[in-house]
Amino acid sequence: MITKRRTLLIGVAAGAAATFVAIATAGHAAEEPTVIELTQVPCQFLESENGFDHGFTTARKEDCEAINSQSGEERLSSAQVLNLTPGNYVFRVTNQNVPYPLGFWIREHNYDWRNPLHKVTKTSVSGGGMATGVTLDYEVELEAGHEYVYSCPLNPTPDYRIVVN
Repeated sequence: MITKRRTLLIGVAAGAAATFVAIATAGHAAEEPTVIELTQVPCQFLESENGFDHGFTTARKEDCEAINSQSGEERLSSAQVLNLTPGNYVFRVTNQNVPYPLGFWIREHNYDWRNPLHKVTKTSVSGGGMATGVTLDYEVELEAGHEYVYSCPLNPTPDYRIVVN
């Protein structure tokens, strides 16, 4: 049986804003989730910041907290917003060179982990244990008309936006 698989790679066109390039293999069977590949380097996701590596150095979470308190808002204002269609996604996240274990957290933009009702009524997917050089997958269903954010709480990054239309 041949299955259909879609992968979205986030790339940068020379001198232009980041664009999506879809790579698809045609086939027969139920549609597989769309895979979005993201790369974590110290204090940021490369693709989310238009492929630009700021060259931050970190040995611990507090380093990124200090860096983001100085530059996070400015970087987020020019960060790529992912405009996606409703459906099932796999966020394939790689710890490229952060020297400690990382995680990934995607959630509805107004999700509050302290609110017990949000735990049963809102989308939130997270996980950790991503050592240097390791890639992990995070599966999530994104719904039309919702906004989401994603970040890493262990390698603190800005909350990058996702809009689902």
